[in-house]
Amino acid sequence: MNIRDLRESAGLTQGGLAMELGVGQSTVAMWENGTNVPRASLLPKLAEVLHCSIDDLYAASTDVQEGV
Repeated sequence: MNIRDLRESAGLTQGGLAMELGVGQSTVAMWENGTNVPRASLLPKLAEVLHCSIDDLYAASTDVQEGV
């Protein structure tokens, strides 16, 4: 599962997730396409909002970077 899948499972748009985290929508888009990864300081809140663990987020980021 990648960040996009986790976000969609949580019923959020990119803009909605961005607002929850205090980042720009383009930042979320970059996470989803593998251009960038979330800052470590955002991981606890991101996991909470997406209803997953930080380990799930790490796996999601790795999947995108490897093209899975």
